[in-house]
Amino acid sequence: MKTKAIAFSLLAATILCGPARADKLDDIIGAGVLRCAVVLDFPPMGSRDAANTPIGFDVDYCNDLAKALGVTAEIVETPFPERIPALMSGRVDVGVASTSDTLERAKTVGMTIPYFAFEMAVTANEKSGITSFETMKGKTVGATAGTYEAIALEAQVKEWGTGEFRPYQTQADVFLALSQGQLDATVSTSTVAQATVKTGNFPGIAVVGKAPFDTDYVALFTNREEYGMINYLNLFISQQVRTGRYKELYEKWVGGEAPNLTVPGVYR
Repeated sequence: MKTKAIAFSLLAATILCGPARADKLDDIIGAGVLRCAVVLDFPPMGSRDAANTPIGFDVDYCNDLAKALGVTAEIVETPFPERIPALMSGRVDVGVASTSDTLERAKTVGMTIPYFAFEMAVTANEKSGITSFETMKGKTVGATAGTYEAIALEAQVKEWGTGEFRPYQTQADVFLALSQGQLDATVSTSTVAQATVKTGNFPGIAVVGKAPFDTDYVALFTNREEYGMINYLNLFISQQVRTGRYKELYEKWVGGEAPNLTVPGVYR
């Protein structure tokens, strides 16, 4: 019995003193590359310039994160529905992709504190007669599948009991359908709505008012079990705010006063 006890103790000591497993943070630093999932049809958060180079708030945010880690940023273009699958399949290390911090998503991936906050706006085809959110009732509306606004808008259409909701693969598809009269209206973030109308690429549409949906707080995300990486990302977001870089990027890509990232009555 004494021999067995000694053997067990040695085995336990070997397990406890064995080499520590490197986490995602170590892997990224070791590889020298940070692969960020970024949506590039979602201006001003992500898009491409005339030279086809990725630009936008989320692109700069990824670059800032890579710089803090001392590695090179790699922007991986990822449509909205593919953001989490891209992480789960190992194609990216982190999502910098305007991703709402829902409890459902948190069952699959690890989400940070908010790094950006969106208000919602209604954009309508000018021939639809829609002048506000309330006048969308009974109309054909749509949004990008899987986004916060799509989920909220589809639920609203069901509550109204009239009209039709149509999901689309990309934001560009939504505004093209709106411009062509296939949709009467859409709900998107106010930043996207204003930026899209301003381009003039989708004639015959206009921002007509706000949508009464909650502020959409969005988070960075990585693998759920990577606590070291999640802690680092949370500190990075805090540093972006404390140093004024968050306000600087907001002014550069959106303009105006940057939204408060704290949730009233919850944390500050």
